[in-house]
Amino acid sequence: MHSFERAVDRASYRKVVGQFATGVAIVTTALDGADHAMTVNSFTSVSLDPLLVLFCAEKVARFHDAVMASGTWAVSILPASLEDASRFFAHRGRPLDGQLSRWPHHRGPTSGAALFDEALATLECATTAVHPGGDHSIVVGEVLSLATPHDGSPLIYHDGRYKSL
Repeated sequence: MHSFERAVDRASYRKVVGQFATGVAIVTTALDGADHAMTVNSFTSVSLDPLLVLFCAEKVARFHDAVMASGTWAVSILPASLEDASRFFAHRGRPLDGQLSRWPHHRGPTSGAALFDEALATLECATTAVHPGGDHSIVVGEVLSLATPHDGSPLIYHDGRYKSL
C-alpha cells in the first residue's frame, strides 16, 4: 500500500465531492420496538447477482449501532416533496419516540422497518457485509423486497443544497 502525503483539506474535499449530484433516501430499521432512521445520500446499487445495495453510516451515529444489531433495514428513495423529512432525519439527537409520526408510513413486511408512503421507491434488505470506511461503515445488504409506489420528481443533493429535477 502506498503512503501519500496529505495535501487535501476537508473543506476542499467536501466542495469537490459535493459536485457529484446524488439522490436522497432515508434508511430505517427497527430494534427492540424502537424505530431508527437516517437520511443518506451514500446509497447505491452494487450487484445484480445477487441483488445487493449499500449505504454508509457514520460510526458515531446512534443509527449505526441500531442497524448493526438489527441486521435488516429499509430504504425509502425520496421525492422532492419529502425534503422536510430528509432535513429532519439528517439531524442528530432527535427523540426516537414519535419521530416518524409527521410522515405517512407503513411497516415493511420483511424487515418490519418503516417505509415512507410517498417514496418513489422502497427496498427492504438484510445485511450481508460491513466494511470499514474511515469514520463510516459501508453496509452492504441483499435486497429482500422492493416497490415503486409513486412517480414524481426525485429529491437531489448537489453543491450543499437540495434540488429537484
